[in-house]
Amino acid sequence: MIGFVVKVVVVIVVGVLAYNYFFGTVEEQAQSAKVFAQMKEVAVSVGQLARAEKEKFDAGKYDAALDKLAGVYRTAREGAKRLDAGLQKRIGDLEKREGELRAEIEEIDAAEKTADQGPDAGRKRAEQQARKARLHKEMERLIRDSENLLKEVEPG
Repeated sequence: MIGFVVKVVVVIVVGVLAYNYFFGTVEEQAQSAKVFAQMKEVAVSVGQLARAEKEKFDAGKYDAALDKLAGVYRTAREGAKRLDAGLQKRIGDLEKREGELRAEIEEIDAAEKTADQGPDAGRKRAEQQARKARLHKEMERLIRDSENLLKEVEPG
């Protein structure tokens, strides 16, 4: 839409300038001639700039910048590999801790079923409560570590 409006305005301006150049008063003809001369100078300057930039490009002006970008990409790729390996190890550690906690929960559940039996039932229940409290703290630590890992991995 904006491009269309700009094209229409350019056509109108060129039309008015051409009309004034051929059919306007002496003052309007002089003004139009001056504008056309300035437009010619701009076109010549743009052409010279384009030729100069092409020569610089052919001479390798941008090669150094492209080489630097390639180096940055190479470094980023290597860093990502190291980061991925570190993340994989940390994730593996977290999964191992989770598996250990799951096994301990199952052990506590099994022990609670037999804790109500026998003469030491009170002591066994107290031990199970202490294990549960320690297990609860370990689970909170695991969750916190997992959240920290996710925060590191999240983009932005």
